[in-house]
Amino acid sequence: MTFSKQELIIFPDEYGLLTDLYELTMAACYVGEEIEAKPASFELFVRHLPEDFGYLIAMGLTQVLEYLEQFRFTSSQLEALQETGIFNRAPAKFWSLLESSRFIGDVWAVPEGTAVFANEPFLRVDAPLWQAQLVETYVLNTINYQTLVATKAARIRDVAGEKAKLLEFGTRRAFSPQGSMWAARAALAAGLDSTSNVLAALKLGQQPSGTMAHSLVMAISALAGSEDEAFKAFERYFPTAPLLIDTYDTVTAAERLATRVKTGERQVTGVRLDSGDLVELSQKVRSLLPNITIFASGDIDEWEVKRLCEAGASIDGYGIGTKLVTGSPVNGVYKLVEIDGIPTMKESSSKVTYPGRKQIFRTLADSQIQQDRLGLAEEKPQNGEQPLLHLVMQEGKRIQAPQSLEAIRQRTTASVASLAVATRQLNKPTPVKVTISDFLESLRLSIEEKNQSFQ
Repeated sequence: MTFSKQELIIFPDEYGLLTDLYELTMAACYVGEEIEAKPASFELFVRHLPEDFGYLIAMGLTQVLEYLEQFRFTSSQLEALQETGIFNRAPAKFWSLLESSRFIGDVWAVPEGTAVFANEPFLRVDAPLWQAQLVETYVLNTINYQTLVATKAARIRDVAGEKAKLLEFGTRRAFSPQGSMWAARAALAAGLDSTSNVLAALKLGQQPSGTMAHSLVMAISALAGSEDEAFKAFERYFPTAPLLIDTYDTVTAAERLATRVKTGERQVTGVRLDSGDLVELSQKVRSLLPNITIFASGDIDEWEVKRLCEAGASIDGYGIGTKLVTGSPVNGVYKLVEIDGIPTMKESSSKVTYPGRKQIFRTLADSQIQQDRLGLAEEKPQNGEQPLLHLVMQEGKRIQAPQSLEAIRQRTTASVASLAVATRQLNKPTPVKVTISDFLESLRLSIEEKNQSFQ
């Protein structure tokens, strides 16, 4: 067996095992009951929006499709599974199925950057039962996290306005190194300008952005005897980078820089403020250095950006970290809605689902969302409606090239702009009304009546 017991590094050929145990035990059960090949449909959606969220921005589809295309199990992985002893009673066919596995299903999804609401499916997986079941964990992990970051980024951009420079600084606070890569991508796709994550930026074809840390100022100041010497040293190698000026006394540092700018000794393009009263400090720095870019950082989120703007802060850009890549979770769920042509639904208390394969029909007027209608996949759009779920993978293969970050960013911008002010507001927003089609409601009632006979 080739598994390292120490390094928790994930490689693409290990994605098959990156799942919860019960996905595998259920798959083994399906094989034993000879139903593993039955056509099944699962949908991913949220039952409720996070508190104070009026919408979500769907994100992560690109990584889901990459995962599905690489879905497989190696011989060493199967050997490791067998050595656990958990599957001693699993049928032999279970192992041969995993050994020869390739995802062969279809995926329907809303395009990344699309605004969605509670009970609306982000995507649907149509595949043999065992495959549609087994991919649940990875699909949920990817969509839930990127959607959280994308929605936060879209809200921050909306509050900050088009002109503000927004930098993603969340790598050190993201939930894992892999999470930091996804967070950077989602943030850029949802409207932020750049990321400090060098690997993510280069992989995404972007230019990484950043400033400096207090440690550089402290180190050189201690050795050279002056904060100005630290600024000079950094400018020597990075003349256009913003300077971090709040290590000791923000206003005093700005005054010294202003004096040197006036005498022509140096040019300062920008500064970053990371602590203190950002409203007062930014105003004072602006009065001293009127022609520079002022960045603010330090636990910034959409609420803080709104507060700073309303208080008259003189800030041109924000470094957004912890509160962008963490925060209220997007509790997306992945539920079976049809098996072998039979619609299914869950009726647990507070966890009821709608049965059948579905479609979202959106009504727009003058580029503004008027209403969403949740209906069955076979329904036809009514006057003025647009279906949101599109076929993006067929028989395990993507049917179109991945979209660029810029295309997704433009869609995010248009999606947010299509929402009413009441839906975009931070305090007690009003989500778009989602109606249930007559066909879907009729199906729900009939399945509910049928399920009563199981009790």
